Amino acid sequence: MNQDFVVVIPARFAATRLPGKPLRMLAGKPLIQHVWERACESGASEVVVATDDQRIFDAARGFGADVCRTASSHPSGTDRLAEVAQVRNFDAQRILVNLQGDEPLVPPSLIAQVADDLAAAQEAAVATLCTPIHDAAELFDPHAVKVVRDQRGYALYFSRAPIPWDRETFSLAKALSQTVTHYRHIGLYAYRAGFLQEYRNWPACDLERSEALEQLRVLWQGYRIHVGVTQERFAAGVDTEADLARVENALLSRNKKS
Repeated sequence: MNQDFVVVIPARFAATRLPGKPLRMLAGKPLIQHVWERACESGASEVVVATDDQRIFDAARGFGADVCRTASSHPSGTDRLAEVAQVRNFDAQRILVNLQGDEPLVPPSLIAQVADDLAAAQEAAVATLCTPIHDAAELFDPHAVKVVRDQRGYALYFSRAPIPWDRETFSLAKALSQTVTHYRHIGLYAYRAGFLQEYRNWPACDLERSEALEQLRVLWQGYRIHVGVTQERFAAGVDTEADLARVENALLSRNKKS
């Protein structure tokens, strides 16, 4: 297992649907602390909270996190990672995992897996994960991003559409194909630090804008993304008040079992 990777947790206060989300309390702790704890459990050599907000900065420092203050102008968490890599002067080959600050239920093993996959895939600039789809409703759900890989595990394309398209099966019904396995993308990414400095200078491409999928910019520019397969899944993160209640129940249930 590769232990020499950094987990960066981008966190901003001004979430559109749930303002102040990183500091909302869940099972007695702020949301961002739960995410930080999952990252620390992954075996990473460093875990950094990256934020432009003094309230998040102070709270994260309060529970012992390493915090990097970043600019407020970043359009995405990936851009915030790039600033952390630059400020911390990470070596170009250093691996950084982007762990979204609203994913307190992410299994630490998946954080380690995506870092290990990138370390092993020397041709890749980015690594991410996917999991087999076993339900037709999920396959045809545009909110579930699908990915097609080549024989070596590198991404061919990501889409909100059901890809690959089974011409015979899908022409008759919305059902799972019997001839090919479909995969759902898991939005956990690992990057090489040097690549992030290139990425931040690229404009969005037409494919990215059409599908609303940022990772298509990487493929458009001719870089490779390795996509590891896992059978492990985790519940969606926090975007709404209802999500807060759902995730808190899951955390409390987990604490009772441990």
